[in-house]
Amino acid sequence: MADTVTPERRSEIMSRVRSKNTRPELLVRQLLYKAGFRYRLHRADLPGKPDLAFPGRKKVIFIHGCFWHRHDGCPMARVPKSRVEFWTAKLSANRLRDIQNVAKLNLAGWDVLVIWECELQAPDLMVRLTDFLKSV
Repeated sequence: MADTVTPERRSEIMSRVRSKNTRPELLVRQLLYKAGFRYRLHRADLPGKPDLAFPGRKKVIFIHGCFWHRHDGCPMARVPKSRVEFWTAKLSANRLRDIQNVAKLNLAGWDVLVIWECELQAPDLMVRLTDFLKSV
């Protein structure tokens, strides 16, 4: 199936996709900051550059977009209809890299929590975040 927008428009759309300071990330950061938690952002010395790192607790949080990181069973994790082979390979590689980064962090003694974009509206989000950060 052909793309429904021009290559120039597609380029413009894709140029707006960010890896840092996304709306989901800002929402989680705001919730945690208001709750009194302090964190470091995008630590380049840790595998996967976690969105939030809590060095004193040895905990990290990734806030993943369902599309880009292939959230299993989520309707937002669909494969685009154009260039299916390209997107399947790209998104599968993202997923594999995420799994490897979590394994590396666990081996280094870090606890990891992944928050998915579709979970941001869940009523128990704050409970889940604080339970993770307060657990030993």
